[in-house]
Amino acid sequence: MENLQIIDTVCTYCGVGCDIAASVSNNRVQSISAHPEGVVSEGKLCVKGKYGFGFLESPDRLKTPRIKRRFLEENPEILKAIEPDLIELDERWYECSLEGAIKAAALKLQEIRDRHGARSLASIGGARTSCESAYLLQKFTRETLGSPHVDNCARVCHAPSLKGMRTTIGEGAATNPYNDIYNTEFMIVLGSNTTEAHPIISNRIVDMASKHDNLAVFDVREITLHRFAKYKGIIPHECNLLILNMMAYVIITEELFSESFIQNRTAGFEEFKAQILSDPLANPRYFEEIEGYEYLSKLIPKVAREYALKKSMIFWGLGVTEHVDGSYSVMAIVHLALMTGNVGKSGAGLMPLRGQNNVQGACDMGMLPYYAPDYQSPKEEGLATPELIDEMLEGRVKGVLNMGEDLMHIHPNLNKMERALGNLELLVVQELFETEIAKRADILIGVKSAYEKTGVYINAMRRLHLSQPLVQSELPDDWEVISRLGRELGGSYEYGDSKAIWDEVREVAYRRFSGASYQRLERHRVRGLQWPVHTEDTPILHQLDFRTEDGCGHFFYHAYKPRGMLLEISQKSLSGYYLTTGRTLAQYNNASQTKRSEKLHRRYEEDILLMNDKEASALGVNRVILRSEHGQSAPLWVKPSDKISPKTLFCTFHHASSRINHLFGDRRDEFTLTAAFKSIKVEIIKA
Repeated sequence: MENLQIIDTVCTYCGVGCDIAASVSNNRVQSISAHPEGVVSEGKLCVKGKYGFGFLESPDRLKTPRIKRRFLEENPEILKAIEPDLIELDERWYECSLEGAIKAAALKLQEIRDRHGARSLASIGGARTSCESAYLLQKFTRETLGSPHVDNCARVCHAPSLKGMRTTIGEGAATNPYNDIYNTEFMIVLGSNTTEAHPIISNRIVDMASKHDNLAVFDVREITLHRFAKYKGIIPHECNLLILNMMAYVIITEELFSESFIQNRTAGFEEFKAQILSDPLANPRYFEEIEGYEYLSKLIPKVAREYALKKSMIFWGLGVTEHVDGSYSVMAIVHLALMTGNVGKSGAGLMPLRGQNNVQGACDMGMLPYYAPDYQSPKEEGLATPELIDEMLEGRVKGVLNMGEDLMHIHPNLNKMERALGNLELLVVQELFETEIAKRADILIGVKSAYEKTGVYINAMRRLHLSQPLVQSELPDDWEVISRLGRELGGSYEYGDSKAIWDEVREVAYRRFSGASYQRLERHRVRGLQWPVHTEDTPILHQLDFRTEDGCGHFFYHAYKPRGMLLEISQKSLSGYYLTTGRTLAQYNNASQTKRSEKLHRRYEEDILLMNDKEASALGVNRVILRSEHGQSAPLWVKPSDKISPKTLFCTFHHASSRINHLFGDRRDEFTLTAAFKSIKVEIIKA
């Protein structure tokens, strides 16, 4: 093929962070494959990695900035300032130059700040773009606007992992590289449909489980990974903390813990031990009285024994974190590792399976209200996204900058979100397409995708990859938009390229990135480097000390409180249905990229509801509407399945038209405010 190039970069989708090699000709991607020497991909890609590049040439890419007619009618001074730059597009939008859009945004931001103060402004987003852009957005918000309110989509996924792990061991990231799966003796997967959400990691898990029969899987429904599991746990909704406390109880009562590790490297164990032994719900025999789940009273001790006596790893996903006790559950996971010495060495560790391609990086860059870059304390703590939504409704937050986070799709309680966004005076959105949040923007700016720019991305195991463009684009990068806006507001943002920003990151966040220069990242583009990176990188954390003030791992017991499905079963009053949500392999999150890649979209064109086959047969209809106390879904196709327990439902959330997140309200983790997406009681309405 004429002018064919092979270009190496990193996949734009999930937090696995696969290395990819793209065949490019005449500025068009022809195909994508795994790099044959890739440390992450091991030469294999999922369907998204292989075929998910069609969005690059989608005819509805945002190529020219837009401004809402209504916004200009309400702001005549701004209209006057940029009127020569405006071109009519349709009944909703004007188009204009990037300079015009930046000027309009700057004028309104300045006006809001002058009238209402800096705290009336906020920035949200950054986990789908590069570290350089995430870093610059939080810097611009904190230093130029003067507002402490910055957040990213970790708020709806792994914020509880960060909280739970930092509380116990001082660092909120995966402790080991993926390839340590090949060195482990036992694995537990909890609340992660790994074959669908993180397939390249599941390849390793399945390979080891098939060879060594060393896998335990817990979920509220039977998933593909259960086929390969020695211990197959189907549990009631919202019981993760209960299961984990029971495992700790078994390890303590049967004296399977590592006395030397506890004595030398932990603090607070004796108090923890006393609390757990005095908690009647920590004894696995509790399940003997839970109809339909009696077998767990024997399964849980077996899993606990094998975990304690072997070199073991625990993997978890949003099925753990998206609950009201998500942070406590993560602490309970860490407790198991601390009791048994299963952390700080090869083949033994803690592996939160993160979702977005750069959610780890966005948090590392300080795109959080309570952390500056490098997880340092900010000058002033801001509000998390759910709190900002309340502030919008109360009229105290007036302007929001949004960088690639679809607030009107991926967040809960969308009826409330709609009202909150409608209360703003300014919403600026940087996006690839007119997503649900982009439709509501006052100023909408199209930007480069990950496959069109240079930047650092950090995957779920702390591995830094330096991306490079597969194709050339005239669109601005996210950081370029922020730089121009910063200069318009009088700040010093003279960055010539993304490398200049990254060099600043290496100085500001030196504890993790001082040695991770572009030069080194280019040299190790396929392998990547795991932070902290100084003279060398660090594949395994906590080998000598934990990252707490005293260097010890800490125990913080929290008793499980029966609720929801478990409480109803125990009271013989189970009624209605409990819905859980998750991903499917072919689509990704809000599907903005995957549904524009035809080979992916035709595999899964709408969200489908999985239901117990006997219950579905008795229902007698193909489509249903789900209704909760907060709202209702659109009509959904019902797919009967013998893998779904009675009274349990499962649905994906990729298509905004399904209105799945209208079902969820404000139930959330008490520390991080992460929404309880993984369990909601619903009724079924025949459609």
